[in-house]
Amino acid sequence: MSQSHALYRKYRPHAFKDIRDQDHIVTVLEGAIKKGEIPHALLFSGTRGTGKTTMARVFAKALGTADLDLYEIDAASNRGIDDIRELKEAVHTFPYESQFKVYIIDEVHMLTKEAFNALLKTLEEPPAHVIFILATTEEEKLLDTILSRCQVFRFNSPSRAVLAKTVIDVAKKEKFTLSKDAADLIAVAADGSFRDALGITQKVILASGDEIGSADEVAAIIGAPRTTTLIAVMNALHAKNTEAALTALQSAIDTNVDIQMFTRLLLEHLRAVILLRNLPTKKAELLDAFGVEAQAAVAVCAEGTSAINSHMLLRFLSASEQVARSPLPYLPLELAIIDVTKVS
Repeated sequence: MSQSHALYRKYRPHAFKDIRDQDHIVTVLEGAIKKGEIPHALLFSGTRGTGKTTMARVFAKALGTADLDLYEIDAASNRGIDDIRELKEAVHTFPYESQFKVYIIDEVHMLTKEAFNALLKTLEEPPAHVIFILATTEEEKLLDTILSRCQVFRFNSPSRAVLAKTVIDVAKKEKFTLSKDAADLIAVAADGSFRDALGITQKVILASGDEIGSADEVAAIIGAPRTTTLIAVMNALHAKNTEAALTALQSAIDTNVDIQMFTRLLLEHLRAVILLRNLPTKKAELLDAFGVEAQAAVAVCAEGTSAINSHMLLRFLSASEQVARSPLPYLPLELAIIDVTKVS
């Protein structure tokens, strides 16, 4: 039995051309290398799984930095003043094989206050042969004095369409076929993270009994609701049918779906209705952007009057925030359904 490698590692980009959805950063970094104007300190900021560490490695490689001269430090584990003092001493030694020594400090916001102050002094006057790349998911926790000494690059969370295309491409390389709807469901579940999208894809490939993944198969594997259940809830909300909506929700609860994912997908369905109704000239683009919910949303919009409106979406948005905190995760959804479907 062979060991399975994580897909996000196996298919991690190794060159700028392989990086998706971060063109605004790639263009600047490639330009800096061409002009020979390399910042001595860069900050990569963005949510989890957007490719910050990958970009740092690609940039270091593009600079010609050998593995011996590339140092990766996890600030969550090496967050104290002593760790930064060791770094301060090490930066003064020259690279072994490269023009630059590159230090990638991941989750830099985890450093202690004392470590931050020590790092600040190093960033103020770094040796000419040293480049720092700081990465963080929480830029707001960094000192202004740190930010002011770095070129700051803010990473986009990849769009739903980009994530869906990514998982289809990777699945194909693994000789596995994902339907468009299945890939779209994975993209929604990944919530803006390349790493999570490929992690879910790997789970689907491992759990599947054959080499084809449908939306319902993906839903069962990752704990998402079936599309038919979501459409049943949406249609019941459209008709203000309290009993039908609660019955459909209960059927999802009975199959142990992830209620947070159910809520996220329900929000996407309601959003599709509202956007299609209010942006009729963009219908083709919206149908392409949305997944399986698009056609169901079109059917609702075609009926003219509907109870689905911005106020309903706001009510379910509020419920989605309560789901994670509630001792009964499905309760906020049940209350929202009753609130929006009761006869006024």
